[in-house]
Amino acid sequence: MKLRLLITFLAVSVLFGRLQAQNVFKGTVFEGKSSRKLADVFVRDVNSKEISLTDKSGNFSIRTVINHTLIFSSPGYVSDTLYLVDLKPKRIELGLQGINLNQVNITGSKAFNPREEYPEVYELSKFALSPSRIFGKEARDARRLKRYFSREVEERQIDSAFNVLYVSSLVPLKGQELENFMTIYRPSYAQIKGPRSSLTLYINDAYKKFMALPPEKRTIQPLSAN
Repeated sequence: MKLRLLITFLAVSVLFGRLQAQNVFKGTVFEGKSSRKLADVFVRDVNSKEISLTDKSGNFSIRTVINHTLIFSSPGYVSDTLYLVDLKPKRIELGLQGINLNQVNITGSKAFNPREEYPEVYELSKFALSPSRIFGKEARDARRLKRYFSREVEERQIDSAFNVLYVSSLVPLKGQELENFMTIYRPSYAQIKGPRSSLTLYINDAYKKFMALPPEKRTIQPLSAN
């Protein structure tokens, strides 16, 4: 009797393990309605904290289950939230992100610290003597996520330095024109790491270039459907 119960338990455990292994959600991320596929989009399961990145073809796979919520995010794009009602492959569309003219800089807010939030990524990304550890999929994915986090930290620092209040205090632009200007002339991370005076000079010079453009070039082109 005990042997039969043990065999039944083992069979159920194997079956459950197989079912769990099948709970992988896949899809592809595109730029809006266009056919452009987006690489390095960050995919996060809000419930389980499982994370993933899209590959160079915009494809992703993440371990998850029905009724979980996924968030797709990438610098320069509006994040998208998906509540899973099934695990069928999905097309995810991210729209280009404009400038929030009503944004308020909150001093003292907690900075994004990926080492604190995702320590397992940094642990897996470490090189070891074992070839399987260095070249295994988990290690490769972890190193890609580590590079993503590095870019995300830089993008957030750019957002903090190149903010609406500061830019609008230097250039006489408002509304859509200000949004277009800040999108077109968003500085690089290197440009905001120097002294504040350098960023001020960059913004003033960028404003002159912006005003020298013909009117049709001062607008953000809509996403192409092709």
